[in-house]
Amino acid sequence: MENEKHHIVPYRTYVFILIALLACTFISVGITTIELGELTVTGALLLASIKSFLVLTYFMHLKYDKPYIKIMVAFVFVLFVAVIVITFFDYLFR
Repeated sequence: MENEKHHIVPYRTYVFILIALLACTFISVGITTIELGELTVTGALLLASIKSFLVLTYFMHLKYDKPYIKIMVAFVFVLFVAVIVITFFDYLFR
């Protein structure tokens, strides 16, 4: 534990990430008021993915973690995308 490198992230970075998260939240709320048809859900999922990436990268410090942890998180995202795609295909071909 003593040999681990500690990283110091400036508060300015956290403020920028907070502003980006708030902007994505307002955009995702705004996207529900606009009639986009089938693209509404896709847009909301895309914005949710961007927000989760920002939270994982900066607030959970995944940016500074070991590579094998990044690979495990990437595997979870790939699995999530696969489940979403299979669900949309089931909905599309019913």
